[in-house]
Amino acid sequence: MRMKHIFHKPYEQLKDRQLWYLERYLGLSEELRTAYALKEAYRLWFEEGKKLGPSAPEKVKEGLYNFYRKVENGGLKEFQQAIQTLKNWQIEILNSFAFGYNNGFIEGLNNQTKVIKRNAFGFRRYDRFRLRVLLHHQYKLKGIHVG
Repeated sequence: MRMKHIFHKPYEQLKDRQLWYLERYLGLSEELRTAYALKEAYRLWFEEGKKLGPSAPEKVKEGLYNFYRKVENGGLKEFQQAIQTLKNWQIEILNSFAFGYNNGFIEGLNNQTKVIKRNAFGFRRYDRFRLRVLLHHQYKLKGIHVG
């Protein structure tokens, strides 16, 4: 349990001692070795996809298909389920690399609205709560802090 971070860290960033622990743990189970190799393959594909972005979407798609083949050859049912999710959302995933749009701004607004709601301990009137949220988001863009 104390060394689980070595499985999350990119292989290139591991130090000598961490590499020793990694090899020790991967030697205990062939399934764990396969899972780690697939995790690294996915990470490399994702980093390559971010670098290529809109310039070469066909290479990103081909890299994803190569990852699919690696998972099918690996034979781990947990990764098969994950691949099914990737296949279901493949168009959206590839579009995220091609266009670079995300919903981070909207998620930030939703989070701030929830914080206002939580800090207010419940407004008695909905119209005042609505006005407070709208006022906050309007003046946030201008750099003015209200309240």
